[in-house]
Amino acid sequence: IDEIEALSSIYGEDWCVVDEDERIYCIKISDCLDQPKWTLCLQVILPPGYPTAEPPIYQLNAPWLRGQDYTELANSLEEIYVQNLGESILYLWVEKIREVLIEKAQSSDPEPDIKKTSEEVDEDDGDDFLLDYQPVQEDPVKMLNYITSESQEVDEELPPIHHGSPITDRRSTFQAHLAPVVTPRQVKRVLEKLYENKKIATATHNIYAYRIYCEDKQTFLQDCEDDGETAAGGRLLHLMQILNVHNVLVVVSRWYGGILLGPDRFKHINNCARNVLVE
Repeated sequence: IDEIEALSSIYGEDWCVVDEDERIYCIKISDCLDQPKWTLCLQVILPPGYPTAEPPIYQLNAPWLRGQDYTELANSLEEIYVQNLGESILYLWVEKIREVLIEKAQSSDPEPDIKKTSEEVDEDDGDDFLLDYQPVQEDPVKMLNYITSESQEVDEELPPIHHGSPITDRRSTFQAHLAPVVTPRQVKRVLEKLYENKKIATATHNIYAYRIYCEDKQTFLQDCEDDGETAAGGRLLHLMQILNVHNVLVVVSRWYGGILLGPDRFKHINNCARNVLVE
């Protein structure tokens, strides 16, 4: 608790509590320049055994962070953990990441091209740390066309769809929809069925995530879609991973009411999803 309070005071608006109960936190880290070129989002979950027995579970998000860059940075964080076993290490992690960003800013690497896509991120600078880095599809159903090839276009049964209770805050309304699914084709069918509803089709965002367990390979087939609400799809999928749900699609519709909600919108999206999963 002391560490979290310290980090919150050190990093101010760059520090965000995603889910206090689950101890999920997010921090925007930049290269410290007046006009930062390089930024990165570090998301951490602090397990019950942290810091004495377990390391933080973390995810690094940046549009440029791939391949060797990702591996080198991940190795640096692991090294810091090993060198400081049993101690609080989040501050050391953040400052190590900042070092890497400063090095990048001082090198000849071209500036990353980050296109903002969320109406709230555009208007509310305090939410810049919520940038997600997957390209937003104009039509969320199109994405699944890459997964469901023509050979799979058999007419599978449409799963039952359950609609959760809506949550309204400052004229924005959020509502979750859930369906049991076992194939990507079923995911596509459920989405198409939902978009037949004019109210859902005209929602500002229809965020979704699904997890399908493949018994033969003992792995999960999973994906998510922000539909313009940057980072929301990834957070929804993350919630489903934490709750360990199998063979389910969750869609959260948001009707924007004209008043910015800031990070509260993610709390409402997660609460909607959690409630519909519990039901």
